[in-house]
This record gives sequence, structure tokens and C-alpha cells, in this order.
Amino acid sequence: MRLIVSEEMTKMGRDRSEGHNMKRSGTADLPLHGGRVPPWLASRMTELGTAIAEHIVFEYGQTEFLTRLSDPFWFQAFGCVMGMDWHSSGITTSVMGALKRGLNPRLSELGLAVCGGRGRHSVRTPDELRSFSLRTGLDGDALVRTSRLTARIDNNAVADGYQLYLHSFVVTKSGEWAVVQQGMNPGNHSARRYHWHSATLRDFVSDPHTAILGKPQGEILNLVDARAGDAQRALLTIVKEPIESSFNEARKLTMPAHHEVRAADVDLKRLGAVLAVAHERELRDFASLLLVEGLGPRTLQSLALIAEVVHGAPSRFSDPARFSFAHGGKDGHPFPVPLRTYDESLAILRRSLEAARLGHTEKVDGFRRLDRLTRTVEQDRQPFASFSAAVDNESHASASLGGRTVFDDRRQPKKSSTPLQQSLF
Repeated sequence: MRLIVSEEMTKMGRDRSEGHNMKRSGTADLPLHGGRVPPWLASRMTELGTAIAEHIVFEYGQTEFLTRLSDPFWFQAFGCVMGMDWHSSGITTSVMGALKRGLNPRLSELGLAVCGGRGRHSVRTPDELRSFSLRTGLDGDALVRTSRLTARIDNNAVADGYQLYLHSFVVTKSGEWAVVQQGMNPGNHSARRYHWHSATLRDFVSDPHTAILGKPQGEILNLVDARAGDAQRALLTIVKEPIESSFNEARKLTMPAHHEVRAADVDLKRLGAVLAVAHERELRDFASLLLVEGLGPRTLQSLALIAEVVHGAPSRFSDPARFSFAHGGKDGHPFPVPLRTYDESLAILRRSLEAARLGHTEKVDGFRRLDRLTRTVEQDRQPFASFSAAVDNESHASASLGGRTVFDDRRQPKKSSTPLQQSLF
């Protein structure tokens, strides 16, 4: 198998907590899954995704949020912490749909908008970009050209067998943008996600991607690779180019086909630190004071993982499956979505953001300190989680926490569809 793939190392922005710059690139296998996101999860994903975005914008600015969206590892962790299936292609559709519903009504506050989407929504991208430009004074035609060019490059110039079905264009009032788009290959039941970011873009026809995610299938011809100058000029193949450096430089995120989360999918030391902070009495009492006095251990566990999504360094997202231990997954893996915990986490996030708008930043700062505490426990105590015990504990507590999956919905009488019943394809 030969792979020729351009991957611009993703700039995650300056890591405020560890004081250095990090870049990230990679490829990954994304199993192609169908189905729908139920209304009870779609509404919560909108609220949680918007709250996390607001925290990042408040702490680090709009550029940092776009930079994180353009990182495939962070993006996958982001979807996991929101309760979606931990490894499937559906994360892309559901996360971008949730952000569009949550961010667009708050353009005046956050300065961000999401245009486009899946299927017929992607066709509306030019009109949405022009409408956005009328409100902000940007050059709408230039944004539309950029949108079309990124789509054409990934759909046509990168001949990898994947046809785009999703195109999301995230843009700020200042004109900075990120593109997240995804193609499918029904023949091998896989999807490929492509990430772009204007801050890291040097040249549309020279290594433009921040990342390409997908399962390599045979030979891939990439006509926008920096090494493909001859191909651009003479439409010659580039199969003779050396590829060892591409494999060595690329970080490879492999999302396996199995539905259940396994111990091998999770960094047990990092998970152990989260569980220790949430459940060991001495640590829990101290950690809860950072946010809400007397905060329960299960909600603290979720908030510690949310804090890491907001403040974590790029290297923290190499095992995105770990973030499914915040709110489970709609398919029941690693456990059903604990709705009571989810709602309590949302309430605390909302209160901290409302206080920050009034100038009281203590609770927002508490999330940063919670992330630092978790990393300190990880480094100093060397905790290692028992994966099976952690999953068993969640399963036993599921009923008391309002655990729910899409399979529960199938056992209930069907109701009329709502706008939040979001199809993955």
C-alpha cells in the first residue's frame, strides 16, 4: 500500500499552561456509521459545545478556538466529551451541527459563525457566507471562493476515493476561518475528515491541510502535495515519490471498528488521574472548592475532562476515547449518557460563564486550576485506572444518573420528528 498525503502540522496555539508551542498532524481510521442523534442528546450537545467554545474564546480568543477545530485529535476528544459515539464518523456531523445551532445566534457576543453543513446545507454555504459578510463588512466573494476551493481540492484534487458530503466553514468577524469537511467511501465503510485553517495556510496548492483523517485504501494521489509540482504542471502521477518521511512525521490516530471502548483505547494513567481527583475524598474535597463547594464526584469527573478540553495541551488528546468517560455515548459505549450528570455539568458551566460576563472570573479560573490539579496528580501519584472497574462502576450507577441510549428510544412509542432529530448522513 502506498500513501502520498499532505499534512500541514496543526498549530494548536501557545500552550499557556506549559509555555511552549506544539504542532500536530495525523491520519485516522473513521468507521462510517449511520443513524440519528436523538433530540435529548442533540440539544445538550448544542449547549455543551457552545459553552466549551465560549470558555476557549474567553480564555484564549477566537483564533485558538479555530486552531483547535483544525486539530483532528482535539476535535475527536471534543465530540467524545459531548456524548457522541466515541470513534465513528458521525462525530463530525453532530459536532458541527451543534456548533452551528449554538454559535450562530450569538455572533454579536462570540464573533463566530458556522456556515454550511451536511448534504443540502453544504450547498447553501455561499449564500450563508455572503449574508455573514453583509453583517460584518468582509469580502463575501473572497470567502465563497475559499470555501469552493477547499471543497474542490479535497473532492477532486485529492483522488483518494472519498466523496465529500459535509462542508462546514467556520469564520470570525475579522475574516479568519477554519474548514472541517468529510467524505465517505461506502465501498469500504469508512470516512475521511479534512481540516483547514487560514492561520496555518501558506498556499492552496502546497501542503494546505492541517490534517487529513481517514483509512488509507491503496494508492492515494494528492495533486496539492508540495512534492507534486510536476503533477500540477503535467498531470503526472507522483507514485514514485519517497513516502517514508510522511509516515514518520505523521501522528496516526486509529479509530478502530469495534463499537465498545477497550482499555487499549485509553491512556489509563491519565484516566486514573481524573478518577482520583473525582473520587478520592481528600482530592475531591479540594477540587470541588475550585468550582462549587460540595460538588459530587460523578459531576466532578465530567468537569475535569471538560476542563482538559478547554485548557489541555495538544499532547493531551492522543487518546480521545478517554473523554467518553465524561458523558458516555449515545450507543451505550463505554456507558449510557448520564443525563443528570450532563445537566449538572452544563449548569455549572453556564453559571461560571454568566459570572465571568459580570467580571467575576473565579469560577472560570477554577476550571484552569482543576486541569492543573489533575495533571499534578497524574505526575506525582502515578495513578493507573482499572478500566474494567471504571466501566462496571458507571454501569451500576447508570440508572441513578438517568443513563440513556438511542436503544432506549427504540423501545418507546415513536413521536413526530423535531428539527433536533439530526441525521448523521
